[in-house]
Amino acid sequence: MSTRRTTVFSMALIAVVSMAVGMVLTSRLDLSSSSEAQSFGLPPMNSDPLTGTIDAQTFRRIATAQTPMVVNIRTESRRRTQDLTEFFGGDDLLRRFFGEPQQEQPREEFTQGAGTGFVIDEDGFILTNNHVVEGATKIEVGFFNDDDGETYEARLVGRDQLTDSALIQLIESPDHELPVATFGDSDQMQPGDWVMAIGNPFNMAHTVTVGVISAIGRPFPVATGRNQDVLQTDAAINPGNSGGPLLNIRGEVVGINTAIVSDRASNVGIGFAIPINTVREILTQLQSGKVTRGRIGVNITPVLSEAVDAFGLSDTRGAVVASVVPDGPAARGGLEPGDVIVEYNGESIEDTADLQNRVTGTAPGTEVPVTVMRDRERTTLDVTIEELDLDTESQPRVAQNEGESPGFGMTLADLDGDWARRLRTPADVAGAVIVDLDARGAAARAGMQRGDVVVEVNRIPIRGANAAVQELRVIDSGDTAFFLIWRGGTEIFVQATKE
Repeated sequence: MSTRRTTVFSMALIAVVSMAVGMVLTSRLDLSSSSEAQSFGLPPMNSDPLTGTIDAQTFRRIATAQTPMVVNIRTESRRRTQDLTEFFGGDDLLRRFFGEPQQEQPREEFTQGAGTGFVIDEDGFILTNNHVVEGATKIEVGFFNDDDGETYEARLVGRDQLTDSALIQLIESPDHELPVATFGDSDQMQPGDWVMAIGNPFNMAHTVTVGVISAIGRPFPVATGRNQDVLQTDAAINPGNSGGPLLNIRGEVVGINTAIVSDRASNVGIGFAIPINTVREILTQLQSGKVTRGRIGVNITPVLSEAVDAFGLSDTRGAVVASVVPDGPAARGGLEPGDVIVEYNGESIEDTADLQNRVTGTAPGTEVPVTVMRDRERTTLDVTIEELDLDTESQPRVAQNEGESPGFGMTLADLDGDWARRLRTPADVAGAVIVDLDARGAAARAGMQRGDVVVEVNRIPIRGANAAVQELRVIDSGDTAFFLIWRGGTEIFVQATKE
């Protein structure tokens, strides 16, 4: 696993869980487009209650029975190396110091990665992590008790970034019958339940570790602004364990081991596994080579407890629309920044994760009623779902930086001609520019940034810094203010509680 990839994912988890540690994906790499594969039946799931006692032979029996279906995965990928002009900062700088150099052609080098997987069908279908095979040009699989170290080539069938899962299939198979995993019910798992991980940590093939489920429903960052709920375990997981099974006390797969929290890229007792029920739901789509998901084109934030009354809600259930993607499904359906989505397709929304899961699980082209609270009144709008494309999904562009707002920790200036040119605001945008922020102030904690243009405070249009300060001054300490800000072409609704 490369240091660069480890660092990227470490930074992501620091931002999510606010820890002084990093998240390490337990393997890595990059893969070509999917190919056609024969289909297979959806593996059955055992939902019987977990009962029984643990004795001295329990974990030995699980390891003996289930290790053979676990495979070691080796991948190879190509990457372009820097040439001299890239290293020295471009052609101009190179000529300045060395005259006219001979143009050096870009070179490619091969990188190798290691991970784990497990067989789910006798025809050689294997589940693993997306990040194990993503970008790989060659995939090789090794089996338990292959004393001669023989490996078998495999191909990618389908992969999914949002569940960090991938399905591969053997191109060539060993001459013995393939042992197949059995699926448990990951929804049954609770903190304290015994689990076993089997994998290929540090290329030490078919290693067994035992622990318990430490927590359930932990948010795991899988893409910008998107999380996946995962199982947390203290069973030792290390680089190379990625894609391996997490087993319950009956030896059934309840999760796919995916990542660890660590400051040194090794086990510290906090590992994460994607629940197998989550992967099983999209397995048919993985077989087809493509996982299709829905989107409505909004950025959302939780409902603050301090803002419940102001929204006209009875509790914090729902998701606040922070911004609406221009010309997206939500915009065409009439959703606006500041709306609180309380129902989706007739069902109540608990929080932002609940809404995301429901939307991504809706087939593109479906028209769905979305109920929102707007100005303390319920309104139902019809939104036609579009297909989610993570590569092109719109993200607000972060603008840059320039009276004082008591209780919110920000300094405002008029949006004059100079600021309008620097921020490239349209002629019809008026307001006050945030030119300075206290990093620990209410505005910064709510997500505001230097260069944001405050266009409304508590739904009152703002024409300049003085108008904004006057509106904010009358808000009592401890009350929540609603801001509509303009940032990089997008209007964003923000809740901030005055200190």
